[in-house]
Amino acid sequence: MTSDRSQHIEITTWRVYARPLPIGYHVLAERLWPRGVRKADLSLDAWPKDLTPSTALRQWFAHDPERWDEFRSHYLAELATQKENALTLLAEAAGAPIILLYAAHDQEHNGALVLCDFLQTLTAPTPGAP
Repeated sequence: MTSDRSQHIEITTWRVYARPLPIGYHVLAERLWPRGVRKADLSLDAWPKDLTPSTALRQWFAHDPERWDEFRSHYLAELATQKENALTLLAEAAGAPIILLYAAHDQEHNGALVLCDFLQTLTAPTPGAP
């Protein structure tokens, strides 16, 4: 599968507990379901567990900001092996803004931010493209 890198897709992160959710293609960017949220109360378009941090990496990170840089590096390496799945997610969004939902309290150190950056690299215009 190839991607049309000439079309930029808006990709943002949003804490799953903040309401109302912004309009867009809602993607749960967590491997585990958020605590205290009923499945019937969260309108999801996708839950691509293969694009979330591995269980071992998530448990090692434990939302420790001191481990952020290493977590980010390892997670990006995991995502690099999932490029086709990421391109599929982008295609399924059909150009709609993608809202990556996360449960972590820390808005500056969470996996959704890494996934957002990774997906944006796949949608960035190719240098020299019209």
